[in-house]
Amino acid sequence: MSKLELADIFLRYGPDYIERFGDQMLPSHRRALHDIAFCRTDAFGGHVDVCSNPNCGHVEFVYHSCRNRSCPKCHVNDINQWLEKRESELLPIPYFHVVFTLPEELRDLVRANQKKLLTALMKASAYSLLKLSKDPHYLGAKPAIMITLHTWTRTMVFHPHAHCLVSAGGISPDYSQWIPSKNKKYLVPVQALSEIFRARFMKLARKALAHSHNSRNSHDQLPPQIWKKNWVVYSKPTLKGPQKVLKYLARYVHRIAITNNRILSDQNGKITFQYKDSKTYKTKKLSLQASEFIRRFLQHVLPKGFHKVRFCGLWSPRYRHHLFNIKMILEKDQITKTNFDTNLESQGQGEGEGEGELHPLSQSQFHRCPKCKIGYMSTIARLPKVKRYLPQRGPP
Repeated sequence: MSKLELADIFLRYGPDYIERFGDQMLPSHRRALHDIAFCRTDAFGGHVDVCSNPNCGHVEFVYHSCRNRSCPKCHVNDINQWLEKRESELLPIPYFHVVFTLPEELRDLVRANQKKLLTALMKASAYSLLKLSKDPHYLGAKPAIMITLHTWTRTMVFHPHAHCLVSAGGISPDYSQWIPSKNKKYLVPVQALSEIFRARFMKLARKALAHSHNSRNSHDQLPPQIWKKNWVVYSKPTLKGPQKVLKYLARYVHRIAITNNRILSDQNGKITFQYKDSKTYKTKKLSLQASEFIRRFLQHVLPKGFHKVRFCGLWSPRYRHHLFNIKMILEKDQITKTNFDTNLESQGQGEGEGEGELHPLSQSQFHRCPKCKIGYMSTIARLPKVKRYLPQRGPP
């Protein structure tokens, strides 16, 4: 019996979901349903490979991936490609992992205005880090920052937060020297970071909502009580070494709300999946009606054109041309020998929970024949795309 996948659930229950909620669905949600349901089928075309060994002649029909960023079958390949691109840009220094989380009271508002307010979340996170890092009392330099947006908990509840990889140091205002972080386990004060983040997000949110027709509705207004509570900001040093940092971060960059290996069963219209409890770190199971399962998944499909990964500080396009000189400064000053202690590897849990082992960074262009193990598979023909649609109405 084959393993249950997200595509199976969408094929089985997607038509009924479209019938019930189709007039309320965003185009990006419809696209995700279609792409994931028909990923690696003739809907996306394919190619024919044949073994180069004349004594074998084994033939394979290979169907293409959908390339949707919410697809669990495609995101591993995206991780590999992202790792190769980022390796040349990563500075050979320690890093900090910082997480900015919006209060629960704002979730409905953000979900109703995703493009505007998720952008505000990422901008406010970058502003807060750059503002405090600029202060000579803490760092007095410009760090490299990469921000990755996540919108889910382990049970797929809407929970917008931003993961940031921040260099443990930065370049001086005149770009002449590298200024390392003053403390191995401390970047900037979290309390001050939280207050700046809250004020900046509220300012950006008000401006964004002022130009939105949704702002007229009472439930879309910014609740005043959020000024009275502390906004959660989390910070800790991460792994040592560029390669380890890359693999650690890659789990966040192309992560999706749920992967196929967490889906356990489909019985009587209920989908059961496993998750790790954030407090006890024990594996638990949760069963949801198929429509609720699909709803929870689709609320994490981001609007078309939205960039969930953004680069700021030294990694922004404006300053990226300085990276080569910065690497030369780091080598000259032997900053790479700085030893940042961390217990992250020994913990193996918490914010960096993985969805499985990472694949190699690159693969050979040709692969050996799975039948004879001698020849190599090469493409001899292309397969055209076949139009496939999820029915607008559910089965009788």
